[in-house]
Amino acid sequence: MDLKKLYAWCSVPTDRLIDHPDRKVPFAIVESPEELGEKMARDFAEDIKSAGGRTYRAIVPCGPKQWYEPFARIVNEKRISLQNVICYHMDENLDWQGRTLAENDPNNFRTFMHKYFYEAVSPDLQVKVENRHYLTPDNYRQLADEIAQVEIDYVLGGWGQDGHVAFNQARRNPYHEVTLDDMRNSTARIQENNWDTMLALSQRDFGTAWQFLPPMSVTLGVRECFKAKKIRVYSATGAWKQTALRVALFSEPTAEYPMTLLQEHPDALVTATRETAYHPFSDHPEWEFRGVNV
Repeated sequence: MDLKKLYAWCSVPTDRLIDHPDRKVPFAIVESPEELGEKMARDFAEDIKSAGGRTYRAIVPCGPKQWYEPFARIVNEKRISLQNVICYHMDENLDWQGRTLAENDPNNFRTFMHKYFYEAVSPDLQVKVENRHYLTPDNYRQLADEIAQVEIDYVLGGWGQDGHVAFNQARRNPYHEVTLDDMRNSTARIQENNWDTMLALSQRDFGTAWQFLPPMSVTLGVRECFKAKKIRVYSATGAWKQTALRVALFSEPTAEYPMTLLQEHPDALVTATRETAYHPFSDHPEWEFRGVNV
């Protein structure tokens, strides 16, 4: 990463991001986490409704969490049937031996999604049980093969501190590098979670008690996630997403920030709260960095 360029990207004032001539991916700002949740839910619900009852396939995340309540409310109030929706879950946490977590573990994505995504919808409108495809250590190759054979209508999700979508993280292994083509063509896999990913997630939910974070995950790859007709990613998390967002908006594609590959997609949109779109560098032009000619 060219530090001079990174400094320049992070120094762009928030209000200039929307119409900046160097921005490489469509971008929207909302004012609050609540507004982001409403937009995320409405965008997804309206796209499902526009399918007119045909089979509709989506890759869904466990987070950002602001969208579940408004999604269920919109679906229930507008009587949008999810009976023909097929959901593929993009990732799941695993323990240190690569096993699924206990059902009552707060890091279990399946348990959370069952309660807040599926069961919050009226029974007659819910996604059918047989159409809920949770990712596990036993079925990830099968689901990747299935996704390769069908059209995916929609991917929604967030991004991580290194711009990861699903758990497609930047590679941190000092003895093995991943090229941009490797990242672009990555498929479903079991992996160790990066240390910075664990610290970021623990800071958000557990007061940085990283000891309670599962160290492994199973994830769909970029190949599966980015084949969708539409990709919509959102964040209301603030500081630990700010630099990744600036890189995604302005950098050429790089495996160091997988989210930069969104600019190669014909219908991708990034949406962030104003807090997440802000960057402290934009308020401190007097800062100097040794060894970096800014």
